[in-house]
Amino acid sequence: MTLEPVRKTITVACSREHAFKVYTEGFDSWWPREHHLGEGELAEVVLESKEGGRWYERLTDGSECVWGHVLVWEPPGRVVLSWHIDGDWKIDPDPARASEIEVVFTAEGPGTTRVAIEHRAFERHGATAEKVYDGVDTEGGWHGLLKLFAAKAAS
Repeated sequence: MTLEPVRKTITVACSREHAFKVYTEGFDSWWPREHHLGEGELAEVVLESKEGGRWYERLTDGSECVWGHVLVWEPPGRVVLSWHIDGDWKIDPDPARASEIEVVFTAEGPGTTRVAIEHRAFERHGATAEKVYDGVDTEGGWHGLLKLFAAKAAS
């Protein structure tokens, strides 16, 4: 089974450099607090700013849940992340069963940037591939997440 990538775009009122910085270094500032996997209260979400870095949540008790890794780090134009969350919203640490999220930042004018997300390779999730696809292709998925990001980047 092959599923088409989920593609979403948004235009933000800021420079490409600022948009990239808010998306990556400021990830915790715009990610919704209810979007986490751990049992406790979310303390922060971290996207480590380097190739091979982790993308993870830390709970108030200090425990961590790694969502994936930074596969490509090309500031301020692009970041690619692995997605180790299966369709049952559980972590599968096997990199062969992780989908990918590519985020591209393109300057469209002096103070405007187009941000495009492509979440792909859902078939790697096996039996839960369609559930992952359905979960990220909703208003509460990448569409809504990009709106939250854009509001933060423009402020």
